[in-house]
Amino acid sequence: MLVMVTRGPEDGDRATVALVMAQSALALNKSVVVLLTLEGVRLGVPAVARAIQEPGLPRFLDLWEGILQDGGAVWACTPCVEKRGLRDALDPRIRPVGAVAAVEFLMDGGTSLSF
Repeated sequence: MLVMVTRGPEDGDRATVALVMAQSALALNKSVVVLLTLEGVRLGVPAVARAIQEPGLPRFLDLWEGILQDGGAVWACTPCVEKRGLRDALDPRIRPVGAVAAVEFLMDGGTSLSF
């Protein structure tokens, strides 16, 4: 499952729910890639991830770490990262990718959710 996250810290609710969905798929032993695009690439900055906590939802950082520890992958749109000047600020576990990587993942039988 490819979980596309297009919103950043300005919409912590949506970003957190995206990770809840990704973590749920991992719990079902599914292959999961979280793709940060547009403003969502800001979530890949550790200080930003630590600051998100939506009432009534799990801590964003706990979900983030759980996804990475449980075998999920996190990708970031390279042009989106470059546009925002975040290359050196991203969590080093994030893989920068172009559109081809996402399309290939989907063409190989993946499904997609977008937040």
